[in-house]
Amino acid sequence: TAVKNFGIIGTSSPMRRVFRQIHKAADTLATVTIAGESGTGKELVARAIHYAGARRSGPFVSVNCAAIPENLIESELFGHVKGAFTGAVAGRAGFFQIAHGGTLFLDEIGDASLAMQAKLLRAIQDKTVTKVGATSPTPVDVRLICATNRNLTDLIEKGLFRQDLFYRIHVIDIALPALRERREDILPLVGHFHGKFARELDRPVPSFSDEALGLLMNHSWPGNVRELENLVQKLVLMVDGGTIGTADLPETMKTRWTAPARLDLSLVEQEAAYIRQVLDRVGGNKTQAAAILGIDRKTLRRKLGQP
Repeated sequence: TAVKNFGIIGTSSPMRRVFRQIHKAADTLATVTIAGESGTGKELVARAIHYAGARRSGPFVSVNCAAIPENLIESELFGHVKGAFTGAVAGRAGFFQIAHGGTLFLDEIGDASLAMQAKLLRAIQDKTVTKVGATSPTPVDVRLICATNRNLTDLIEKGLFRQDLFYRIHVIDIALPALRERREDILPLVGHFHGKFARELDRPVPSFSDEALGLLMNHSWPGNVRELENLVQKLVLMVDGGTIGTADLPETMKTRWTAPARLDLSLVEQEAAYIRQVLDRVGGNKTQAAAILGIDRKTLRRKLGQP
């Protein structure tokens, strides 16, 4: 049986650290920034902080910063009054007002435009918003949680993220581990998703062979927990018979590292041998090889000594 904390599965050391940070964050109203690769469960952590805290009875409003068109930023965040612009046939509350008394979760804050960042900073500092077309500001009381899969410090150096906004949102920071950094959680997650889809389909579902589970444990999971959930769902739906075997898994998972017989190789030489083995198994396809290795194509080319 998978062990859950805040509805999140994990007993590994990296996840126990995350759970301790959730407890601490839930006890305050300080702004939180959650950093982690795509698919690691940043919104799950944000919801855990909200529902474990004093604002659990208030709304939890999730906003994807990258999905808001530039011309609708103010209207979406702060709302508008009737007639404020063409098409504004009725007034509308913005996300800040909808989240009043609760939590506003700004996902992928690193993808927010500089214009959006300036407007966010003003709202956070003043604790007020002004609807598009309105003449006076409206007080708002929201707890802010942000998430990003990008390195905000790097973005600041490149002039793509405001340093003053960074300091406002980066009071408590939680770093979510990638799935490959918490491998002991893979099998409990497989069991959880396996049971979940069995219930949804209301029928017996195939079990996993030991060999298939071994390959799942060895996979680098570039898409993290989301990739794992998607794969288990696909296997449960598509595999006929009582067992999911290695033949049912994607080709990218079937490459396994065989330790070299010689022990006099340096770590760099062993890594190079492994990369060549992976490339051989995928017919020289660098995109597939990079996915198996858990690195990007640029890093792969560098390790191969290619420009």
